[in-house]
Amino acid sequence: MRQSAFRFLRATFYRWMQLWPEVCPEMIDAPAVLSVGDMHLDNLGTWRDAEGRLVWGINDFDEAAILPYPLDLARLAVSAILANQEKALSILPRDACLAILNGYWEGLEKGGMPFVLAENHPELRSMALPQLHNPTRFWRKLDMLPSLTDVPGDVMALLRADMQEPASDLRYVHRTSGLGSLGRQRYMAIANVKGGKVAREAKRLVVSACEWAIGEEHSGKILYQEMLDRVVRNPDPFTHLYGDWLIRRIAPDCSRIELVKLSDPRDATRLLIAMGWETANIHLGSGPVATARILANLKKQDPDWLLNCSQEMAKATLNDWEVWKRTKETYTDQ
Repeated sequence: MRQSAFRFLRATFYRWMQLWPEVCPEMIDAPAVLSVGDMHLDNLGTWRDAEGRLVWGINDFDEAAILPYPLDLARLAVSAILANQEKALSILPRDACLAILNGYWEGLEKGGMPFVLAENHPELRSMALPQLHNPTRFWRKLDMLPSLTDVPGDVMALLRADMQEPASDLRYVHRTSGLGSLGRQRYMAIANVKGGKVAREAKRLVVSACEWAIGEEHSGKILYQEMLDRVVRNPDPFTHLYGDWLIRRIAPDCSRIELVKLSDPRDATRLLIAMGWETANIHLGSGPVATARILANLKKQDPDWLLNCSQEMAKATLNDWEVWKRTKETYTDQ
């Protein structure tokens, strides 16, 4: 978190939810939809569908909640603004916001469509394929993780049940991943199955930080499964929920498109348009009435509403980051 404001943004979604009503109060009453919540540039990646095709889209719904639709768009735009400031994304804030909005608007009007990187989306496919993990290095890195002996029995059973049989050399490890969910229980099973390695991860889900930030009585409802069931999506067949445990496949072809590795300057714009469209894929899960309300609300907005809101939220995030770093340093010195 100390390394960059972008990392700080990823790790402090709860703080975003506290700042949002203060910084962008004009957006609070916008139509509410089933939303990602913790939306940012690194919250999208690839997986394989039931046909073995490479799919790209949002891959983390840990903070799913019913929220005003601008929140996902603004958080995505703020992450782009911060990435640009840190030289990880070669697109100016105004252009980034325009790309996100263009993709979002078109996605809503056309009823959405998942991003299957086969015969369609050649430009996005050309960005994704070179960045898939090298299998040798990927498995070597996982093999270096120490084995765990204190995995809960019910979690072990879930992980074993999700693997094909027969599985040999089965062991359990802990993998550190992401920033916003570092405190949650996570376990991984790695095994050899039919000539190659496979891995499954179990992650404990909790109620979205939105409820804590709002300060109201918790509903106790986790919306992850509702998100998977309702949105426009080509699902990962190896993602399952069992109570509050998320079980998913971990593999070399589950990867992000790293922004700093994009060689064509136009790719940043293409990627943000796709991210805006994918956000529409999510919001379409709230149904046609909600979609009509969003489109009507968009038509009433000032052309620069996303830019203005995102720049203010970026300033607030940067200020929070600087205060946190000073506080952290003072605490460490003591």
